[in-house]
Amino acid sequence: MKIGFDNQKYLSMQSEHIKERISQFDNKLYLEFGGKLFDDYHASRVLPGFAPDSKLNMLLQLKEQAELVIVISANDIEKNKVREDLGITYDKDVLRLIRLFEEKGLYVGSVTITQYSGQYSADAFKKRLEDLGIKVYIHYVIEGYPNNIPHIISEDGYGKNDYIETTRPLVVVTAPGPGSGKMATCLSQLYHEHKRGIHAGYAKFETFPIWSIPLKHPVNLAYEAATADLNDVNMIDPFHLEAYGKTAVNYNRDVETFPVLSAIFHKIYGFTPYKSPTDMGVNMAGFCICDDQVCREASKQEIIRRYFHEINALATGKNVKDAVFKLQLLMEQAQITELDRKVVATTRELQKTQSGPVAAIELHDETIVTGKTTDLLGCCSALLLNALKQLGNIPEDMHLISPTAIEPINTLKTSYLGSKNPRLHTDEVLIALSISATQNEYAAKALEQLPKLAGCQLHTSVMLSPVDIKTLKKLGIQFTSEAETE
Repeated sequence: MKIGFDNQKYLSMQSEHIKERISQFDNKLYLEFGGKLFDDYHASRVLPGFAPDSKLNMLLQLKEQAELVIVISANDIEKNKVREDLGITYDKDVLRLIRLFEEKGLYVGSVTITQYSGQYSADAFKKRLEDLGIKVYIHYVIEGYPNNIPHIISEDGYGKNDYIETTRPLVVVTAPGPGSGKMATCLSQLYHEHKRGIHAGYAKFETFPIWSIPLKHPVNLAYEAATADLNDVNMIDPFHLEAYGKTAVNYNRDVETFPVLSAIFHKIYGFTPYKSPTDMGVNMAGFCICDDQVCREASKQEIIRRYFHEINALATGKNVKDAVFKLQLLMEQAQITELDRKVVATTRELQKTQSGPVAAIELHDETIVTGKTTDLLGCCSALLLNALKQLGNIPEDMHLISPTAIEPINTLKTSYLGSKNPRLHTDEVLIALSISATQNEYAAKALEQLPKLAGCQLHTSVMLSPVDIKTLKKLGIQFTSEAETE
């Protein structure tokens, strides 16, 4: 896999920059942490070399100075809002995050329930947390937020909120997802700290968009692609340009809210510590790109993958056309088409000669392997076996799994489990392969190749089943499919 990002440099530079920001205030910094602390696979796809847990490892370098405050909206608790990538509700994710952070050696100081207005489910969640020995604070709905600044910066505004007791100089404010109230929590704390004579600071840590690279750089376009459903738009920070005469990239929400933030800072401190929304950020990722061309190409592929994801969602009624239109526009800006994804062209060409679904995968040495539907195997299952043969230099005509072993599984699925599809899914074929490996040296050799599939590109002529999607994700394969049903 080609590397375009220096992960070690990033860990060192990012942690040092945060320490420097802490020192600019009274040794107290509230750091609003956007994006995912764990499993940041978007960043690792568009910045090859960026480890999915880089941000976590960066925080671990500061763990003696840092404590975490996890924020959750009372409205999200009430609505049982679900985190789509994990399929669990936000309140359950709070418990998961606490456990994961503490397992890694990070100190979780408390949980704050925001936007509270008497929701019964929020009360029940608060009691559950307190029964587990977790400190819980309540922040209320503030009338006129965010525009009525005199009211917000008063005892009837932020003053009503609980003061979150913290003991360390770096307070990382994170949440299960967007809209949880991280920024409002940080600003409320600045108000309360100021009342106590402490000049605390606020900063924001968002990996994307990367402020120090061009606006239309594919890495930044890929961020817009990832947030197509949120309608985020990257833009030149006009406040930064006016203050310093230099261009910096930010996004519409931060630019739109900066005048309000600036007024709140002025009301609390008597002055504004930042001249632009870019000033508030501490992200150093742009300085750690070591091969710009590799990151450009990886980001273009991400945009195409996002496009296929959106047209699949549209075909299944899970999305509206606006996101697809935005992805098409981003592809034009990046000067790419669907066919710039090599496996798409290969799959479409192969489909012309086949009556059933087909698939193609591009390995890291740029070899493309194909798979087609058979009586015993789905196209993805056949493709996996063919790819493992290629990686292990195993003859094409060699059976890794005996057909006589597959047939009873087909019978089990249809005759006893009520499935209409007798063919083996990817998870089933891997289980069969592992059983075969106990007696077949070629099957054993094929199994050893599985880690080499991580990061490979795959495309199918039909939409994938949930089972195949789950298996491909576990293998780390980056996949797309046509918006066609089998």
